[in-house]
Amino acid sequence: MAQALKGRSGSRSRKQQRLEARITPDQKRLIERAAELRGTTVTEFVVASAQQAAADTIKDFEVLTLRDQARKVFVHAILNPPLPNKAARAAARRYKAQLGG
Repeated sequence: MAQALKGRSGSRSRKQQRLEARITPDQKRLIERAAELRGTTVTEFVVASAQQAAADTIKDFEVLTLRDQARKVFVHAILNPPLPNKAARAAARRYKAQLGG
């Protein structure tokens, strides 16, 4: 589905932005039927569906979800961090030297 977002000047309201998509006749019939079942217009249905998909996609990429053992390991590591090893201490010394401290 090819899409193009055509933004207008900053003074126009968000409702005046335009989103265009080329779809097959079968896709259009499916979307029209779904909108009809929901009691909305095709535009309202498409916008709400796209907005939900966008929010879900962003959440999937930005939220770390841990389950069971992985959560326990993560929490333990945060609450009980290991002491820095030799390489970490050397890196900290180099960093402080670069800062002049």
